[in-house]
Amino acid sequence: MKSWIKKIGIIAGLGILSVGIVACSNQKSSEVLNKSTLTVGLEGTYAPYSYRQNGKLTGFEVELAKNVAKKLNYKVKFVPTKWDSLIAGIGAKKFDIAINDIAMTPEREKAYAFSTPYIYSKSALIMKNSTSLNSIKDIKGKKIAAATGTANADNVKKFGGDNVSSTDFSTAMELVRQNRVVAALNSKEAFLYFAKSQHVTDLKYKTIPTSQIASQGIGIMMAKNNKSLQKRINKALAQMRADGSLKKLSIKYFGDDITNK
Repeated sequence: MKSWIKKIGIIAGLGILSVGIVACSNQKSSEVLNKSTLTVGLEGTYAPYSYRQNGKLTGFEVELAKNVAKKLNYKVKFVPTKWDSLIAGIGAKKFDIAINDIAMTPEREKAYAFSTPYIYSKSALIMKNSTSLNSIKDIKGKKIAAATGTANADNVKKFGGDNVSSTDFSTAMELVRQNRVVAALNSKEAFLYFAKSQHVTDLKYKTIPTSQIASQGIGIMMAKNNKSLQKRINKALAQMRADGSLKKLSIKYFGDDITNK
């Protein structure tokens, strides 16, 4: 009698374990569009965040996404997308996450979920060497390049500038060089990399004090209701902070640790 009871207990236990495994599997597969792959939206034209080198996609956020996907036990698939369609791609289910130096603004956080910040970005005015803009207040009434829908564009408007939309960083720099705008408002980190990699000598930058434009937390964007994916990505980022790999990646691409506020 006892042996039968024992057998029934074992079978019941295995049944519960099986249900638990299926539940975990279903939870994991439901957090991504493809159960085995993390699909990532990015521009692919925004060095050093994501860009092509010898035809291959690379950059800080490309490596970051690969590391996160590996920790989540997913393969990774990148979907290069123009900025104007990037954020909307989350709602349209074109990809699971968007990772493209996306500032965590209050407006975006109302509609989307974000990971904890992985870097903090400081703003800078980028101009020709002959241009004299000493303060963000000097842009009032002047044409300034910034991508539509970005925090940079919002700040151009806030300080009275006339925003001229630029689809990517390189385009913004050309607008400056062609005197179609007085300056561009963008991240200091992006310009430092651009200047180094392109051997730029005709442009300079002016860092905006954080008292005027606060440093921006940059996070991984995903669907608002995807709490499971958000929690697992946060855990992966915390592990990368703890083991120093996030800092190492920052120094590799920016020459400095920009992972802290």
